Amino acid sequence: MTHSYTSIVPRARRWLVEMALPLWAGAGVDAVTGAFHERLLPDGSPDRAAARRVRVQARQIYVYAHAAALGYYPPGATVALRAFHRLMATAYAPDARPGFVHLLSPEDSVADARRDSVDHVFLVLAFAWLARATGDAQVLAALEATLRFIDTYLTLPNGRLREGWPDTLPRRQLPHMHGFEAMIALHDALAHPDALPRAAVFRHLLETRFVDAATQTLIEHFAADWTPAAGWREENVSPGLQAEWCWMLRCHEQLAGLPASPIPRALFDTARRHADAQGLLVDAISRRGEVRLASRRSWPQTELVKGWVGEHEAGHPDARAAGCAALEVLFAQYLDKPSAGLWADQVDAQGIIVPGPISASTFYHLFVAIAEADRVWG
Repeated sequence: MTHSYTSIVPRARRWLVEMALPLWAGAGVDAVTGAFHERLLPDGSPDRAAARRVRVQARQIYVYAHAAALGYYPPGATVALRAFHRLMATAYAPDARPGFVHLLSPEDSVADARRDSVDHVFLVLAFAWLARATGDAQVLAALEATLRFIDTYLTLPNGRLREGWPDTLPRRQLPHMHGFEAMIALHDALAHPDALPRAAVFRHLLETRFVDAATQTLIEHFAADWTPAAGWREENVSPGLQAEWCWMLRCHEQLAGLPASPIPRALFDTARRHADAQGLLVDAISRRGEVRLASRRSWPQTELVKGWVGEHEAGHPDARAAGCAALEVLFAQYLDKPSAGLWADQVDAQGIIVPGPISASTFYHLFVAIAEADRVWG
């Protein structure tokens, strides 16, 4: 395949600006309430029977706020702000307890009242960029309230995150990864004074707790004392998450003025080592390097692109070519399927698209991958 630096990145940006953002701001939004639909059906109509995850509302608010701030889609600020007001009305403290509930019914009543850590760090990501795009005082107030809630109810004395409120076991690395991402966004969008110190806590956890040094693979689950949970050596490893951490660590290095660490590249190299013949990341491997799930979801491929962006900024000489190649394959295999502005969620081990609805949750992955490729190679 010939990799054209001058064609694939502008093509991906055009897809985002001209097809995906307008489509999901239309069919992807409840016209009556302004809330985002959880998913679309293959014919492009909303799945009105699907419950609404608060983290997906946050991801979509983020996408449209950031798209507006970048000038990709100026109406996105209005779309995101309307969804924000609906979210505040339906998901914030509806039971008179602080924080956001986890799940809303299709009618926007509370379906699960837990306060989930991953949800709340995604809300920080969303509110940071919505505040940047709009300067709205209510958004800034919600951002600060969310940070206080995380500190008061979701953070342990050592700075690590609980799973939620009420707390459960096992502990996981995932809330910390997305917490790290949220702090990077908080600094990038608003230069918030607490962002980089908070990010440093999460980075330290990755460097000291979350990586098995012998295999350069992520450890996902932990006991209450933060030792790896029983059976951790046999758990599946996600190449997509390893690529995602690589990009975040490189972003943090850029923003915080840190030297390039060898850890991101080691995680990224392990992720890529068992890609398929087209370079696509498989869904799961073992710590010994065996392929456990040969299917390929779309979101890990976006993280592959982002990983190459991070490696480009860390000075990898082949990153631009490899990142553009990964973006080409992402476009060819997943985008505009089954129709323009949509995407396939997954292909099976034989490369055949797995039929099903199109989750709004994936849009955040696609948006960041294309925006980041445009930022460094556009």
